[in-house]
Amino acid sequence: MLIRDYLDIDENIESYEELKNKFKIHIPENFNFAFDVVDKYAAEEPERRALVWCDDASERIVSFACLAKETNRVANFLTALGIKKGDAVMLILRRRYEFWFFLLALHKIGAIAVPATNMLLEKDLAYRNNAAGIKMIVTLDDPHLQTEAEEAIPASPTVRNLVTVGPERAGWTRYKPACFSEIFDRPTGDDATRNNDIMLLYFTSGTSGDPKMVLHNFTYPLGHIVTAKYWQNVQDNGFHFTVAETGWGKAMWGKIYGQWIAGSAVFVYDMLSFMPQKLLEKIWRYRITTFCAPPTVYRYLVKTNLKKFDLSSLKYCTTAGEALNPEVSNKFTEMTGLTIREGFGQTETTLIIGTFPWIKVRPGSMGRPAPGYDVDIVDREGRSCSAGELGEIVLRLDKGRPFGMFSGYYNDEALTGEAFSGNIYHTGDIASRDEDGYFWFSGRMDDMIKSSGFRISPFEVESVLQRHPAVLECAVTGVYDPQRGQVVKATVVAAPGYELNPALGRELQDFVKRETALYKYPRIIEFADELPKTISGKIRRSVIRAEEAAKNIGSKVMEITKNIRPILGSQKAGKPAGLGDQPDRVYS
Repeated sequence: MLIRDYLDIDENIESYEELKNKFKIHIPENFNFAFDVVDKYAAEEPERRALVWCDDASERIVSFACLAKETNRVANFLTALGIKKGDAVMLILRRRYEFWFFLLALHKIGAIAVPATNMLLEKDLAYRNNAAGIKMIVTLDDPHLQTEAEEAIPASPTVRNLVTVGPERAGWTRYKPACFSEIFDRPTGDDATRNNDIMLLYFTSGTSGDPKMVLHNFTYPLGHIVTAKYWQNVQDNGFHFTVAETGWGKAMWGKIYGQWIAGSAVFVYDMLSFMPQKLLEKIWRYRITTFCAPPTVYRYLVKTNLKKFDLSSLKYCTTAGEALNPEVSNKFTEMTGLTIREGFGQTETTLIIGTFPWIKVRPGSMGRPAPGYDVDIVDREGRSCSAGELGEIVLRLDKGRPFGMFSGYYNDEALTGEAFSGNIYHTGDIASRDEDGYFWFSGRMDDMIKSSGFRISPFEVESVLQRHPAVLECAVTGVYDPQRGQVVKATVVAAPGYELNPALGRELQDFVKRETALYKYPRIIEFADELPKTISGKIRRSVIRAEEAAKNIGSKVMEITKNIRPILGSQKAGKPAGLGDQPDRVYS
């Protein structure tokens, strides 16, 4: 493994204090991950396993020697089409193994890689094409996606080429790897990459508003040494599986950079849809050693009969993306003997806070600050909060920016200046910190609920609901109320086998009343087949809030949007739900 080339201390750190106080990364001049990590492995250990890819019908095992050759072919293909240093190329390849070939090829050229999800529609693509100045779009052979891309072209003047990885398609250039050389020399002079050049551009997942364009330079991969080696705890010659689609920044956390630097191979399951049983079968069959997934995945796994699967190869499990309910964490440990270690970060950063190997897990806590990050919690006046007090997570930058932190927002100097104003970066996330320095997530600033003077964390209520066996997953939001300001609403996806009726809704309300403070219970229960999520699996509470507002509650309490039918037939329109003689609401 190459990790020793980039650490100024022994990689075998023995305590959290040593990690926090002594960890230091050596950043070479003009570092380029594709040349300095991938090609170096290809030269020194050509048969070392880099990537194992599979879908439900086939598999491909890629060594570093093969990876370097395929990457060079793609680099030659792209340059033949006019792609050069600084050009932005959108990659919409889901979890296809070609994503790694194209991404690394763009790194070698010095072009800007812009990963995106295959769920984008015409207007989404047009927005991204223009915002990022996209020169080329590369997609998998998905006719619906490719049609959307074609329809976005008239409104996308910067796009010069459409490239398909798959069968021929009219108007598209087909990538044919055998037609291009396996040799691609490292650029020199003005064409060489520099550490501060833009390497990667990710659109944020956008839980509210238009996504921002987050820039990372060529040193970004080194920041993920902490993510992979000291949080995910990947092993040299191990096998790591992060459940993430390449359109989300989490793919960079778990599917390439830190894992390869630390010597672990990467496993990729190109699933068309998430099915817990199939995912567990892959872990069993391929003998995965370290695993990372968003909380949503774990919520489904604990509802599955895990005893049917041999998970003995798993040594370490982690989660990030949003907070994991303690009940789910405890249940997973009870069923598998494995502890889930949480972490926290953003598209703009690498791992900010984590439950590292040397510290005891406290279910529901994100852990403690990662090395390089000066993390604080502040109130609205910017004062540091005391233990147990809710405030915003901020990063103090007076001692310099942490390694792996983003360079800024693309083509938006005002937003970049605002993000780094006063040498403080505001995450927009609310949390508290206990007396031992553990951080506890509460929600996004715009997700917090204010009801009758009380400040309610949606995560707190969700964690209580998650303990009930009828709840597969849920989202808690605030609903406007003229007397209380807001009331608490819970949108619930029921576990299999439960009948959706008023009695179940009232049972959930009573359950919350018994388990936490009375003011937190959801006065509105709505059942749904699924929750709206970003491509990264984060619950989009903003969508639920918008849908609720569209119902015009108050004068139209019982007006139900499509796909929702009332199951509390006695409810009357008029006074807001939960007030006076008005009963609480239960919908499905």
